[in-house]
Amino acid sequence: MYKKVFLLGTLGAIISANAQENKAANDSINQEIIQLDEISVSPTRATDKTPMTFSSVSKETLAKQNLGQDIPILLNLLPSVVTTSDAGNGVGYTGIRVRGTDATRVNVTINGIPYNDSESQGTFWVNMPDFVSSVENIQLQRGVGTSTNGAGAFGASLNLLTNNISPNPSGELSASYGSFNTQKYTAKFSTGLMKNNFSFSGRFSKINSDGYIDRASSDLHSYFLQGAYANKGTLIKALTFGGKEKTYQSWDGVQKEIMGNKVLFDQMEQYGRTYNPGGLMYKDSNGVQHFYDNHTDNYKQDHYQLHWNQQWDRKWNTNLAFHYTKGFGYYESYRRDKKLKDYSLEALEINGQKASKSDLIDRKYLDNDFYGATFALNYKNNGLDLTFGSAGNYYKGWHFGEILWVKEAVKQSYEQEFYRDLSEKYDFNNFLKANYQIGDVILYADLQYRNISYKANGEETGKVNDKFNFFNPKGGITYLANANHQFYASYARAQREPNRKDYENGNPKPEKLNDFEAGWRFKQNNVAVNVNGYYMLYQDQLVLTGEIDNVGGAVRKNSGNSYRLGLELDAAVQFNQFSIRPAVTISQNKNIDFVENQLGKLVKLGKTDISYSPNLIIGNTLTYSPIENLEFALQSKYVSKQFMSNTEAKNSQLDAYFTNDIRMNYELKLNDFAKAIRFNLMINNVFDLKYISNGYYYNYVDDWSTQGQKQLVEGVGYYPQAGINVLGGISLLF
Repeated sequence: MYKKVFLLGTLGAIISANAQENKAANDSINQEIIQLDEISVSPTRATDKTPMTFSSVSKETLAKQNLGQDIPILLNLLPSVVTTSDAGNGVGYTGIRVRGTDATRVNVTINGIPYNDSESQGTFWVNMPDFVSSVENIQLQRGVGTSTNGAGAFGASLNLLTNNISPNPSGELSASYGSFNTQKYTAKFSTGLMKNNFSFSGRFSKINSDGYIDRASSDLHSYFLQGAYANKGTLIKALTFGGKEKTYQSWDGVQKEIMGNKVLFDQMEQYGRTYNPGGLMYKDSNGVQHFYDNHTDNYKQDHYQLHWNQQWDRKWNTNLAFHYTKGFGYYESYRRDKKLKDYSLEALEINGQKASKSDLIDRKYLDNDFYGATFALNYKNNGLDLTFGSAGNYYKGWHFGEILWVKEAVKQSYEQEFYRDLSEKYDFNNFLKANYQIGDVILYADLQYRNISYKANGEETGKVNDKFNFFNPKGGITYLANANHQFYASYARAQREPNRKDYENGNPKPEKLNDFEAGWRFKQNNVAVNVNGYYMLYQDQLVLTGEIDNVGGAVRKNSGNSYRLGLELDAAVQFNQFSIRPAVTISQNKNIDFVENQLGKLVKLGKTDISYSPNLIIGNTLTYSPIENLEFALQSKYVSKQFMSNTEAKNSQLDAYFTNDIRMNYELKLNDFAKAIRFNLMINNVFDLKYISNGYYYNYVDDWSTQGQKQLVEGVGYYPQAGINVLGGISLLF
């Protein structure tokens, strides 16, 4: 790795020596290339002419705090966003919720290509660590948003555009280090646009962390390579990117009974807040206690994209893209007292006795392929902006398990399979959207049709063979009052299929949403303000129950009718050397006539709060820049209390929290072998708050009690987040 870094650094120094000679000639080309680059995402992006709410984040903003933490953590201060981390420090498995809805409802695209896992509908950024180092900008659309490729958005859409082609050669070496032995190393290069109109660029990254939670370690690698050809109205890009992760499992959280207490393990006391039950304490043949050291999640994912963007003339442009993703991995677990028959095992008879249970080690694998194509045709003329988009995708996933070791003597061969099943999913999507401006009024219409076919034959899912046809209309209006004021209103319909876990937990229904949005945008000099109101009315919303499965995945169920009603405000104000960027969301999130199964009886609970949906979210960044290229920032985040269940059970409440981070950035310009050197420092949770941003809650029927009657027992667990912690980094720019 370090040899690669040295070679890339040398390449950056050499190519930067010729950069100034080509700068003037390439400046005019640069803008043309950027416009062509943005064709690939424009069909699925919102603009100031779209009557929907969104936030955009540039690569310059992302770079100021890109020190190894994952993309959700870097977006934490956007309106209506709540983030969490299994390991507690933002490295490894992280999660994001928008308007109270989880990551399975946030539709993610990379250059217009769907990224969400086809079956779980979730987004696992741990498979692409440090991907933000290859991102040009990110747009977060809240609510249904515009029609896009991939599963329908039920909380937000997250659109990522990878690095634009630079006409000038460049290079970058960066390294960071911080609390919990967190380390990140990144090397980037770009040849710039060469005389033959070709360009090549790439990135290699490595991230390691011990995690805040015990043994919640991460060993992450990633890469990004791009080749491009640009000539007048033509841009062709071939990309490959991906990553490999090995993380110690920390998705079980910390049980409430352990939080704040001391845990005695192998004659050593451990503080309960960071206790990780993953790996299961067990005793070896000598009676010594251990945690299983390979209780890990391992996954490798590689993406391939080919884009052809063509500007045919002043009115017409097209984008055609092909993509393929290969994923393969497993998680390995030590399991205690498992029934042998559940693993198709038969114990050997010893002294006339056969064991029915045993400790064992297994691996559960996922081997999948995802590929397809997207197409978009855009026409602009005389106030009309018309786009037709189409996509077809196919997913194939093998799920299978192997037994590596069994404590008891059994009739078994090494790496014996104990299950294997296949899932297939077809997803076809067509949309037609138009903006038409008449004077100061812009009319918006968007029609989407999705056809989905999903098959599965797993023991947990049962035999599934479902087909769905969804028609999702959208429409709205924008009024340009003057150069400073815009007003808009819109309606959007969305429908979406259940995911694999939903089938595992019952007979789910597809969910439906009617989303009403209205807002005001204001821009003048150094002030920008956005105010948006929303009313999201759901039918059969698949809400989180608070429970998790055996791999930390959230369990969902249909809740009948429900709604989310809220007001969002975000602003940016610059005055002298200071700037302030507040973001506030006030909301009400309710199930209507919620019904819960308690002790075998259906109990009507009436109107209840939807799980994991705080009513108040406030974020703010206060920045001070005393001199050029030096910046200090105070980043604050408040999240009000929320429930982990839909029953408003007292023990399911997560308390409100208010965190503060301090950020420092300084860039020193150089005139020698490098352009500049950049210093970054993050002091997270500077007041050392002991807070919890996520957890789980469930109840179960206990058949045993002193009275011999059934009783409902609660189970509660938490994912504690790190106290004060520090990350510092240095980057050399060529």
